[in-house]
Formats: sequence, C-alpha cells, structure tokens
Amino acid sequence: MTRQLKAGRRAARSGTTKSVIVFLHGYGADGADLLGLADPLSQHLPDTVFLAPDAPERCAGNPFGYQWFPIPWMDGSDEAAVATSLQASASDLDAYLDSVLEAEGISSAQLAVIGFSQGTMMALHVLPRRAEPVAGIVGFSGRLLAPERLAAETVSRPPVLLVHGDADEVVPPASMPEAAQALKAAGFGVLTRVSEGIGHGIAPDGLSAALGFLREVLPE
Repeated sequence: MTRQLKAGRRAARSGTTKSVIVFLHGYGADGADLLGLADPLSQHLPDTVFLAPDAPERCAGNPFGYQWFPIPWMDGSDEAAVATSLQASASDLDAYLDSVLEAEGISSAQLAVIGFSQGTMMALHVLPRRAEPVAGIVGFSGRLLAPERLAAETVSRPPVLLVHGDADEVVPPASMPEAAQALKAAGFGVLTRVSEGIGHGIAPDGLSAALGFLREVLPE
C-alpha cells in the first residue's frame, strides 16, 4: 500500500509555474530541512515551484525526524529490514512524483530533483527506473545504492550532478567517484564537483554549481 508523502511547498516567485524542484532530505531530517534552499534558488529560478516532502517513516535513530530506510550501523536494523523499507519508500516516492506532475500540470522534462545524503540515494535509485526522464538530478553528499544493478534496471537517463565535500565524515568522499563511474557506465551524463574542506553538508560553492546545472537543464 502506497504511503502518501506530506510536503512543504514554495510557490513560483513569478506566479507562473514552468518547472518544479523536489528536495529529498537526509536520514533523521525532514522536508523543512531543505526547503530553505528555495530562497536563494528562487531568485534565479523565478518560474520554479519548490517542494520538500517528509520521508514516509519515522526515523529509528531520531524520533523527531524521518527516514527513507533504516541504517544498520546507526539504528541496529538488519539488512532484510533495509531492503523491505527501501522498496516501499521507492514506491512511495515514485507515486509522489507522479502526483506532483499531475497537481502542478507539468511534464517530467520540467521536473528536477535535489537530494541530500539519503535523499541522494533515493533519487539515484528511483529516477533512473522511471519511464520518463526528469530534467536532472542533483545529488549532494550521497552514494549510489546497488551499483551492480543499475545498468540492467535503468529505464531513463536524466543528467546528473554529484557534489561532495572532501571532508565528509558521514558518507565517504570516495562515494562520489564510485557513483559517477557506475552512472557513466550505464550511459548517464554525469558532472561532479568537490567542495574543498566541507564535511557532510551543502556549501555555497556546491549550491552555486547546482544552480548553474539547474538553469541548464530546466526549461526557460
């Protein structure tokens, strides 16, 4: 049974919707954690609506936040629970994105997704398996789940920008080139950026790179 995701929303600054950006938050956070990024981005993307759903599960490691799936080394869960949760959340996110297209009256080519950490993992897992490619994926501080399955299960290939701090203490910086290599091998166009001296977070240079990428891939 699909669980409906609750999302915060920022309307297009211009009052006209030409594109939508969906933020996918990290483990233990919520949609509001990333929705504030709409403020600087909307100054340059005035025709864009910003949405930030909460993940469908309460976080085992932080009861005040949410998770897309449990993380064994943080919450003591087992691999079977992770697999079950990931499959359910992937279906929930897929259905949510369908609902966004319908509610906002846009096509997949007018939709971009920005993930952070576990949200990046969800974006890179779900979006290549959707029938229609979105305009682009921005992945901060994440990694690619099950890279060995990607090529065989890929249906669509949206362009991807991966950004990672070289001082990330949560998700190893090596996760970015590993993901990029697997994505490129599966036929994706991939850009990468290293934020020097940055830990597990989004730095101004990374956000600037994301903005440049989004302005290239989203319709004017």
